[in-house]
Amino acid sequence: MNPKTGIQGSYWLETAPPAAPAPPPSGDLTVDVAVVGGGIAGLSTAWELVRQGREVAVLEADRLAAGVTGRTTAKLTAQHTLIYDHLRRTRGPEGARLYARSQSEAIRHAAGIVDELGIDCEWEEAAAFTYAEAPRRVRELRAEADAAREAGLPAEFVTGTDLPFAVAGAVRVSGQAQFHPRKYLLALTADLRRRGGTVYEGTRVVGLTEGEPCVLRTDAGVSVRANEVVIATHYPVFDRALLFTRLSPRRELVVAATIDEDHAPRDMYITPERNTRSVRSAPYSDGKRLLIVTGEHFVPGAADVEERFARLSAWADDRFPGLTFTHRWATQDNDSTDSVPLVGPLHHGSRHTYVATGFGGWGLSGGIMAGRLLSDRINGLPADWSGLYDPRRLAPVVREGMSFLKHQAQVARHFVGDRLPAMTPPTPGDIPPGHGAVLRLGGQQCAVHRDENGSLQAVSARCTHLGCIVAFNDAEQAWECPCHGSRFAPDGRILQGPAVRPLKQRDIPQSSAE
Repeated sequence: MNPKTGIQGSYWLETAPPAAPAPPPSGDLTVDVAVVGGGIAGLSTAWELVRQGREVAVLEADRLAAGVTGRTTAKLTAQHTLIYDHLRRTRGPEGARLYARSQSEAIRHAAGIVDELGIDCEWEEAAAFTYAEAPRRVRELRAEADAAREAGLPAEFVTGTDLPFAVAGAVRVSGQAQFHPRKYLLALTADLRRRGGTVYEGTRVVGLTEGEPCVLRTDAGVSVRANEVVIATHYPVFDRALLFTRLSPRRELVVAATIDEDHAPRDMYITPERNTRSVRSAPYSDGKRLLIVTGEHFVPGAADVEERFARLSAWADDRFPGLTFTHRWATQDNDSTDSVPLVGPLHHGSRHTYVATGFGGWGLSGGIMAGRLLSDRINGLPADWSGLYDPRRLAPVVREGMSFLKHQAQVARHFVGDRLPAMTPPTPGDIPPGHGAVLRLGGQQCAVHRDENGSLQAVSARCTHLGCIVAFNDAEQAWECPCHGSRFAPDGRILQGPAVRPLKQRDIPQSSAE
């Protein structure tokens, strides 16, 4: 529960059934395939491989399906806002068709798994809409509808929706789905274990030696030998191909509220307007559904997150009057510079290491797609769309050069600018309860936090990934790296990678604390 608002965190984490215990390994392991990361991409890959007869171990730093996957909006769709007209122009009609086919087959595959395993995950078929209220965007929407239809999706341009406000136009794609992602993944994990796979929580992997076999090392000193390794940690914790130069992290806020069933939208909606607004509803209780609204994306470490939550809640209450807010949370996504996920060999020299990242806010269909692509590739059966997603691709990076350069400029600005001294540097005594600030103490930049009881704690302000300076997120009580998205608790513990080491503790001089 958020102490400032009195409402819960992620609805998916709160309402999922208890997961079976999955303690860390007690000693060294040898397996056929090691999958690092227990979100939808990692668990989908592991499940596919186990079904194909492979001996698989999943190594998760925290809890299974409780990171980004546990904080998603939970829409399973191949209509990814305004992607197809862009792909038609940058990858050609065939690239757009492969993207649509791979994402659509992922949805059908998930539906088949739900039926096969009898998973109770609140699966509902729905249409996906990308809409705009401004008439000036109608031409853009019509182009997207044409491109999506040409790519093979059941897409059409429409002007009517079941939203309680008028839109200038929308792209409608039928036959999509929404579900409870954690219920789905916990059932998938249970089946994986029944088939002989193993899963380990609280197991942070901090080292990788590529070879035959590859060797992973955990923070507890355990070695895991594997013939094949899949890095599915959302943002790669090992980056031999410098993928961090092609990934931009962003956070996005989610608010949820109860709404009368008769007034709840039954389809899924998103608009790029107003810094993104995504709307859908989920089963809740008799006569009620849960309205889930997402938006206000920002770079990790940006200020005024509480104000962003307030704007999102106000928008939801204005468009759907009389809401009772019950939950709020935030999620994090990584956008690739050419708008297509990076799924395949980790780098040009890879023979036995693979990666899945850069899903750009569409990690559910993307993660299921990645599971099938990677498992088939490991078994020597590359999918038709392997080349589309191959992380080693170069031509699309050249075409998207401006996005690449813009991302690098943003990183450089943080890396250099955040080290410059402030004009009026605060002192620890200036930090109010529940807030944090980066201060220079004893010649070092320190991330200083004051808890609600008034106690101060200081850690190094330098992210342990590549050394950028962190900033404080007051709404989520976390230190965040604006360069590559690592997140840390006030005491320096890792909340989210790519960092694999905590922030170092720092002392606060007594004179500074007063």
